[in-house]
Amino acid sequence: MAATDHPASRPLTPVSRVLRLCLHALFFGLLALAAGRPVADSAPHAGWVVAGCAVAAAVYLAGVRAPSVHRSPVAGAVWLAGLGAVWAGLLALSPDGLWLAFPLYFLELHLLRLRWGITAVAVTACAAIGGFLAHSTTVTPGAFLGPLLGAAVAVATVLGYQALYRESERRRELIEELITTRAELAAAERSAGILAERERLAREIHDTLAQGLSSIQLLLRAAERSLPDDAPALEHIGRAREAAQENLAEARRFVRALTPPDLEHGSLAAALERLCSAAPGPRVRFSLSGAPRVLPTPYEVALLRIAQSALANVVRHAGAGRAEITLTFMDTSVTLDIVDDGKGFNPASAPSGEGGFGLPAMRSRAETLGGLFTVESAPGQGTAVAVTLPLPAEAP
Repeated sequence: MAATDHPASRPLTPVSRVLRLCLHALFFGLLALAAGRPVADSAPHAGWVVAGCAVAAAVYLAGVRAPSVHRSPVAGAVWLAGLGAVWAGLLALSPDGLWLAFPLYFLELHLLRLRWGITAVAVTACAAIGGFLAHSTTVTPGAFLGPLLGAAVAVATVLGYQALYRESERRRELIEELITTRAELAAAERSAGILAERERLAREIHDTLAQGLSSIQLLLRAAERSLPDDAPALEHIGRAREAAQENLAEARRFVRALTPPDLEHGSLAAALERLCSAAPGPRVRFSLSGAPRVLPTPYEVALLRIAQSALANVVRHAGAGRAEITLTFMDTSVTLDIVDDGKGFNPASAPSGEGGFGLPAMRSRAETLGGLFTVESAPGQGTAVAVTLPLPAEAP
């Protein structure tokens, strides 16, 4: 029922409550024995012995009911000193006071730091031996072995309980961490699924509906130019072209609305910098090289998702202390590098991954835009992930 920290720092478990009640019962039972035997035997100073037992009971109850004794090591030590003084007086009056040494051992180990608790147990054992010898006319091995064995049993019991308590706390913390991690992973998978669906819809709208409306508008413009100014169908063609223009603008608004939230309030570089600053675990630094350029939305989305996926792998699997994300703008391409100093792995035997965080998913994003995706790693040598996307000719 003790630990190296003060008891107030730990909540009482059902086992702790039972042990505490057993200690109270043991103390009062031995106290009743010490008071009853002199009275039954009509021993000298029986009245003083009963009075001493009553004082010891009062001091013990006062300490048990005082919250400060259980919250403050200093208050606990003062209470133990007072209880020990009363016990020493009782031991001087009657040899039966010796039995109270055993519950005192547990109280000392419970309320004091381990080093001071063992010292107090040794002093109590010596006092018990001295008190017994003072009342005995013969010296027997039991006078020494009894208190010493009791002290050894108390110390062994407390140390064993401490070890079990620490192991229980480690398991409890591990279970709580596992539950938290599972909840975070489930939330991340749901979020990844939602974002993946948003990106898919944005690509579909951009690549099919928006492109089709652009083609319709161009064809209508060509038809409008090829007809004479007074042609009857010219007005209808103009209205159709205006409708196509309006629907094209609406489709583009849908694409912008489905853009990842990280890109809604700034550039790709700003989104990557926020990603690095919010990453848990290793220190992640972001650096920008070259003159930044405005990238098409599919490029920004792909680079951001690859950075998120690679950084998620670093946090979960790499065991890295540092990582760096570098975005480099060149004349005809843009490159994203994610480097860490973790434990590394063999890329040839890497698992495919789930939830969009695997290497194949990153490679697919890069190759969809005509880019190049590479992974360099080896066990114990960290990992470097690089993706290079060619800039479209019409990009400003």
